[in-house]
Amino acid sequence: MRRWLMRWWLLPVLLLVVLAQRPLLGPERAAAQLTAAEATPPVAARKPVRLTAHGIERVDDYGWIRDANWREVMADQSRLAPEIRAHVEVENRYSEAALAPLSALRVRLIEEMKGRIEQAETGVPTPDGTYAYWRKFVAGAEHPQLVRGRRDGSAEEVLLDGAAMATGKAYFNFGSTEHSKDHRYFAYLVDETGSESYTLRIRDVGARKDLPETVAEVADLTWAPDSATLFYVRLDSDHRARFVYRHRLGTDPAADQLVFEEKDLGFEVSIYGTRSGRFVMISTGSSDTSETWLIDGAKPESAPAVVVPRAPGLRYFVDDWGDRLVIRTNADGAGDFKVVTAPAAAPGRSNWRDLVPYKEGRQIVSVVAFAGHLASVEREDGLPRLVIYRKSDLAAHVVAVNEEAYALEFGNGYEFDTSTVRYLYSSPAQPQQTIDYDMESRERVLRKQQRIPSGHDPSAYVVRRLFATTADNEQVPVTVLHRKGLQLDGSAPLFLEGYGAYAYVFATPFNSNMLSLVDRGFVYAIAHIRGGLDKGQRWYEAGRRENKVNTFKDFITVAEYLTKAGYSRPGRIVARGDSAGGLLMGAVANMRPDLFAGIIARVPFVDVVNTMLDDTLPLTVSDFPEWGDPSADVETYRRLAGYSPYDNVAAKAYPHMLVTGGIADPRVQYWEPAKWVAKLRAMKTNDARITLIMRMSAGHFGAAGRFEWLEELGLIQAFALDVTGLAGGDARPVSQALGGSAPAAPLSTVVTPSSAGGPRRQQNLP
Repeated sequence: MRRWLMRWWLLPVLLLVVLAQRPLLGPERAAAQLTAAEATPPVAARKPVRLTAHGIERVDDYGWIRDANWREVMADQSRLAPEIRAHVEVENRYSEAALAPLSALRVRLIEEMKGRIEQAETGVPTPDGTYAYWRKFVAGAEHPQLVRGRRDGSAEEVLLDGAAMATGKAYFNFGSTEHSKDHRYFAYLVDETGSESYTLRIRDVGARKDLPETVAEVADLTWAPDSATLFYVRLDSDHRARFVYRHRLGTDPAADQLVFEEKDLGFEVSIYGTRSGRFVMISTGSSDTSETWLIDGAKPESAPAVVVPRAPGLRYFVDDWGDRLVIRTNADGAGDFKVVTAPAAAPGRSNWRDLVPYKEGRQIVSVVAFAGHLASVEREDGLPRLVIYRKSDLAAHVVAVNEEAYALEFGNGYEFDTSTVRYLYSSPAQPQQTIDYDMESRERVLRKQQRIPSGHDPSAYVVRRLFATTADNEQVPVTVLHRKGLQLDGSAPLFLEGYGAYAYVFATPFNSNMLSLVDRGFVYAIAHIRGGLDKGQRWYEAGRRENKVNTFKDFITVAEYLTKAGYSRPGRIVARGDSAGGLLMGAVANMRPDLFAGIIARVPFVDVVNTMLDDTLPLTVSDFPEWGDPSADVETYRRLAGYSPYDNVAAKAYPHMLVTGGIADPRVQYWEPAKWVAKLRAMKTNDARITLIMRMSAGHFGAAGRFEWLEELGLIQAFALDVTGLAGGDARPVSQALGGSAPAAPLSTVVTPSSAGGPRRQQNLP
């Protein structure tokens, strides 16, 4: 699972473009200051390397852009080979020159979006016993404060001040955090390179200082109930999460005991404690197979015990229900999962009993166990819903939602013995609501309504859920947002996004930043293509491995469908895909470049054959279930070579492209976009502008600051306006002509990603 998201929040973080200690295309540097050389598209040196697999020879002209010392470069970007550094810096200078005419528009867009962010923002406190924990931003701060207070609302105290901790650092990001059960300690992860190389630290809350023990290269953590034992997951030398260690407070971390080691390089490990406190659970797995081990919470020194030994194709995920385990699983042909229970003392499959049986067409996305209830997010017809099951009699009810397209997910929570479940709800036109729902009384309490300081009227927009029919008679869902009153005569530009990999569901939450384009006359659409899990496991299987080309064909089908329906026309579409979605962008650019005015490929996975042949890279082995192993058989090799964007660049007219990468990126290494851009520029037969922005001090997720990342978002939107001919003049919102007053622009709730797993070629939603 290669490139995507994190824990419960699942909202993205966009990146700051950092170049030589200054923002790319910053307003302080005018186009007139750029030299003629900087304004000329770079021509990368061609140094052919002949590569052979299965007796088939390929020539890679730009393989030299990969630094042989790449592991060290991820940790310390200054170690990048001089020749390679010179090349990417020339690329950055050219991008700055080529995009400089958009600087004023970018500044306007950034200020629009920034003006809609609540400057002083406080999250909803999450209670745990006598305390509650939350994040807050002080006015103007890029990074949050991690805060706690008494449950009754008194005695607020700052545990960690992210803004102060980030001072003087080129990059800063919090990862996973967790307080001890006695509330005395607060364990947290920080990344100061952008390479997702997190360091574990432990704060003594009362003393207001960190303990001396720290651990580097940590991916995940959880406390044992005794508040003196901390479990954590460490990375190996190739950045794979494989080792679980146990640490006792007050001891030297060098003496920490190895509790679990994952020997299969295709598996990744995470760790968590159950809300009941009865178990610490080690979860390990690939996209096809998983396994869970239990550690007795009351005896943290005890050895882990396996629930069910791994078996090919068996996936299961475990929670504690107080008197038994509750397990979400695909066992017995339940492709979209069912829920079973088992005694913790004898959890083998022979003792599994169906609690929520498998139902075709219903996907059980996640379950959370409470003392008296089970809460489940389920998906039918591609839309999520919250279902509550009472433990005493298994009576079930659905929490109703009445919108055509929306997003719903669990919020954070610590407590087990409660009847309250928190969930987050929004739609493309409706800002996010944080709701506490009483599972017994069915009472809903709105704990927070996302506030847009400049104002927002959901009724000024149209949200549609459409279906595009493919050549093989599948129905691809499409979520559409546009201003009410927009003439659907094909004249509007279209901003179309897709992903289609790793069983990722492209959710449709409120994304107020996108309204900056919508208010200027764009139609915004999401293509829920095969390869994702939007319509269940079958939908995923139909878009991976030997079926991967369906992903690309579906996206093209959606684009064609929307043009025929009057939402836009060929040559007026701007497409965006991130990471594995960047593979989608590269493939459709090769297949149907005529459809697109522009393509935005962020940290794109485009050098598919070379990457999947190299098992020394951090994520290649774990990605074999997704793409196949091209070294194992010639059919897989030919299949990947048949669609790999880098290998299929040809002499043809391409759309304008905006491409990004990050030197410290462990998921999609920087050389993939760099090589692709070099080849595109050498092969294209038209005057398409191909620009590469390489972040020299960040990785896959870019900047973590809540305002910093608007730099890139402003550039993305200015690019979209430019290639569709709407960047001229003052490029202000045209929504007044469409009826009603335009909101100044949207507020997007930005949450820093944690370090925990999930699909790995990450989708960053805007």
